[in-house]
Amino acid sequence: MSFIWEGVREAVDLLLHGDPQVMHILGTTLHIAVFSTALALLFGLPCGLALGLGRFRGRGVGVALLNAGLGLPPVVVGLVVALFLFRGAPLGGLDLIYTVNGIVLAQAILAFPIVAAFTASAVQALPGALFEQARALGASKLQVGALALREARVGVFGALIAAFGSALSEVGAVVLVGGNIAGQTQTLASAVLTEVSTGEYGTAIALGILLLGLILICGAGLTLLQQRGSVPRGGVGATRWRAS
Repeated sequence: MSFIWEGVREAVDLLLHGDPQVMHILGTTLHIAVFSTALALLFGLPCGLALGLGRFRGRGVGVALLNAGLGLPPVVVGLVVALFLFRGAPLGGLDLIYTVNGIVLAQAILAFPIVAAFTASAVQALPGALFEQARALGASKLQVGALALREARVGVFGALIAAFGSALSEVGAVVLVGGNIAGQTQTLASAVLTEVSTGEYGTAIALGILLLGLILICGAGLTLLQQRGSVPRGGVGATRWRAS
């Protein structure tokens, strides 16, 4: 058990002394998590809203595909993305293979079904009469969508938390698309894998503790925002629109 406490002490030392390499890995991890989650929100929220509010043929299939996407194997997604990004491949000209931006793309693809499926589920759980009232009062499609997001904000925040946590802890796609290059594309999760493979268990434990701490801090912060957003502010949301 001594090597565990050694890892804990090393983690404390790495934090207190601000080791440049660790700080770079930490910054890379946060960069990937923030931008991949933002991309997933950009495309996932409209998709989730369309499936949650819409009544069209094929909607059930779309929801089923999103739910199935929650179980996408990260290694397979990373492999497919890498195959498309290699030189000579369809997207090879973008020069994204073995780069942080390439990892962001792969992580966004993994996070997309999380955001879309959670959003669709949260919106579907809202009473349909709410949106009928909004439309009767003259709300546009954009306004109805904004109303749905506001009323389903707890579920949407849940999607954000899940997507962000996934991006922080993912390894497979990072290694396949980013190459796990030290000082460039290495994240905390992939750095742990490297240290374990070389027998540096103390450093691996230290990096693992940092990763767990980061996940707990970010998760707690987002959860506080989620719970603040869940407090009722009174009134029916649809009454803000009036027929012209």
